[in-house]
Amino acid sequence: MSTFNEVRDRHFKTLEQYVPIVARVHGDKHPEFHEVHKLFEAINKKIKETGSERPELNEEFAKLREVTNNYTVPADVCESYEAVYKMLAELDQAYQA
Repeated sequence: MSTFNEVRDRHFKTLEQYVPIVARVHGDKHPEFHEVHKLFEAINKKIKETGSERPELNEEFAKLREVTNNYTVPADVCESYEAVYKMLAELDQAYQA
């Protein structure tokens, strides 16, 4: 199983690109994604502030699981939306490990 830092290093640049775009494209039909965007920004900020230290992200991941119904991908969205949920789920899983 990958460590949190490995998953973060693998996915964060992509997430930083995809999350704002998915929010813009799907936000009207899926307003919950605006909350996902806010939570991602909070996670990103904490990761950058802590540097190599492990940030405290339990609250953010708990909210993400709630907002996304445990990262359940809606049927009417694009592959980028699905990819964001997959990457966030993987990040969450590695954080909990």
